[in-house]
This record gives sequence, structure tokens and C-alpha cells, in this order.
Amino acid sequence: MSSTAFLWFLGYLGLGAFAGFFAGLLGVGGGAVMVPVLAVMFAAQAFPDGHLMHLALGTSMATIVFTSVSSLRAHHQHGAVLWPVVKAIAPGIVVGTLLGAQIAGRVPTRPLAIFFALFMTYVAVQMIVNAKPKPSRELPGALGMFAVGSGIGGLSALVAIGGGSLSVPFMTWCNVKMHNAIGTSAAIGFPIAVAGTVGYMVSGYGATALPAGSFGFIHLPALAGTVVASVIVAPFGARLAHKLPVPTLKKIFAGVIVLLLAKMLHGLFLA
Repeated sequence: MSSTAFLWFLGYLGLGAFAGFFAGLLGVGGGAVMVPVLAVMFAAQAFPDGHLMHLALGTSMATIVFTSVSSLRAHHQHGAVLWPVVKAIAPGIVVGTLLGAQIAGRVPTRPLAIFFALFMTYVAVQMIVNAKPKPSRELPGALGMFAVGSGIGGLSALVAIGGGSLSVPFMTWCNVKMHNAIGTSAAIGFPIAVAGTVGYMVSGYGATALPAGSFGFIHLPALAGTVVASVIVAPFGARLAHKLPVPTLKKIFAGVIVLLLAKMLHGLFLA
């Protein structure tokens, strides 16, 4: 490994540690951090402009496969995962995620970046104002859970998140306790990540001018670095989720997301 490649790998390690911590803490997949940072890092390495966002999204989704396992194990140990809910929503999650990844692979980089930025800005605003829909109903039946899962999976694949920013509000709205919603969201992130990773590998198959070390739209060196650090750190975030004032941390996390999005858009449109 050259010195330059080693420095980039250290950068991937740092990114993985930061994303993994918040994945465990908030029940999110870490994509909110990883996608904009990976896009900036890939641009700095002169990766092809046409596939910058596709590679950032695909690599982030693949990282979530490992992060979600580490995070859900920690939440399961606290008894916070509602496995019947995971079982009910998983089929729709898989279908929606596979379709979403195929759509994302066919959308040009800049429109995809704008959609990602708009969606994550909405998520950040929800965190900053600590929006709490009044829990006034129960979870829907099998057909309703399939439909909700399809929607969560499709959007999650388009923006390469583990689904926590969608599934946690949905579950709390349906009268699920916050800690159970966070723990269950961590478990839901696994089928989202697996289906999304397969989707990005397939949609990137045969794409031209991809950088060395790419498998479809997944950049393997970046995946290795982020996974090593995120898997180690995610359980610490999950443990702290049961001890710290999560609303305050959500606001800090949201502020970081907004700054990262601004940097990503500046690099893609003004650099």
C-alpha cells in the first residue's frame, strides 16, 4: 500500500468510527455522515464525476450491513429490539430497497446529490426541533407493514441510510417506546443494507471508468476502512443511547449533517 493510499485508509477509519458511534446511539445506519464525506473524499481522489454519488451511496450502504449487525446486537442485549415488528416489516423492506437501489443507479450524480441533500436536510430539521408526533395509534396489519416497509426501503436505498430516520418516527407515531423504536430500527437496518448492497452491486455491474478496487458501485478500500472502525465503535454508541440525553445529541448530529451536506454540494457544483 502506497503512503497516499494509507492516508486515505486512515481517513476511512476515522469516518467509520464517527458514523458507527451515531449508528449505535440513534439507531441510524450512518449513511447521513458517510455519503457526503465519501463523496468529498472520492472527488479529492479524482474518481469519475459521473459515478461519485453512486459510489458514495453504494459504499455507505455496504458499510451499514456490518454496522447494523454490531448495533442491533448491542440493542438486543438491552432487550430493545421488537423482533415481531422486524419480521413483519422485513419483506416490504427488501422489495423497496432493491427497487430503490436500481433507480438510484440510473440517476445522474448531480440530481441524485440534490435529492439526497434535500431529504437529509429534512431529517436534520426534524432532529433539531426534536419533532415528536403524538403516539395515537398501533402498528398496522400485515399489508400495512409491507407497504410501509417498501416505502422505507425504497427511500433508504436512494439516500443510502439504514432507515432509522424513517422507521424511528414511524414506530414512535404508532405508540412504540423510543428505546424500542431505536433498537428495532437498528435491526431493520440489516435487511435494508443487505438488499441495498446487492442492488448497488447489480446496478453498477458493467459500469465504465470505475476506480480500481470497485465492485459494482461499492469501493472496497473505503468499505474495509469504514467497516473496521464502525463495527468497533457502534456498540459504545448503543450503550450510551440508554444513558445520555438523546435529544441534545440529535441536535448536534443534525448540525454536523448540515455542514457535511454544504461541503458535499460545494464540491460537486462549485469546485
